[in-house]
Amino acid sequence: MTAAEWKKRCQDDWGVQGLPAPEGLDWKSMYEAKPFGRNLLKNPSPHGLSKDNAPPEPELPEAPMDGPPIFQLEGDFSGWTTNTEVLPYDTSGIPQGAVVCALPQYSWFSMEQTVDLKAEGLWEELLDDFQPEIVIQDWYEESQLDDSIYQLHVKLLGADKSTVIAEHSVNPTEDCSAYSHTWKEVSHVFSGYGSGVRYIHFLHRLKNQSMMSSFYYTRFTDSSVTVKPIKTTP
Repeated sequence: MTAAEWKKRCQDDWGVQGLPAPEGLDWKSMYEAKPFGRNLLKNPSPHGLSKDNAPPEPELPEAPMDGPPIFQLEGDFSGWTTNTEVLPYDTSGIPQGAVVCALPQYSWFSMEQTVDLKAEGLWEELLDDFQPEIVIQDWYEESQLDDSIYQLHVKLLGADKSTVIAEHSVNPTEDCSAYSHTWKEVSHVFSGYGSGVRYIHFLHRLKNQSMMSSFYYTRFTDSSVTVKPIKTTP
């Protein structure tokens, strides 16, 4: 196929005409890179779970174990940069003079990664002039460990990886009055965000609980960052 034929194939398959592009763009390589419609995050389901199936019920230990609190998560987190922030014990509700045998200790487990949009097959003219929609989606387990178990922070960054062009944050409050162990969806669409976007920084935090060396954690699955060939500028 000629360069013109590859360009037409890209435009036909992506459903757009007249995409801004530099002279001599390798349309064959762009087509094979499939920059639109695929998940740009690596390892989106480290726990090996899917939103299409209910999250597994936590396994309760037969007897509490001795030793210090456990903060070890199960899963393959390759592709993510991870961090654990252990929170101080909450003693606010304990009456003065009361004897406490054990308290739950909470921690935030953070996972983040940065998507290089040019490395994924997008190009500067497309990002600056066309500004395609950037769709964020995530699913987290309604673990009911606390009234705050999930946070999401997504930033569209410039070429220097420090200039924030647009951002979106989510910090929901959970209803712990009724047990409903399901996946909860979080989503956002970036549009009309302006020129200069070259990277996407995706970070979410999930809360875990350790008590008497028993460890319970909040899982996530099917995280995604997708670019759609939909023009968002006037």
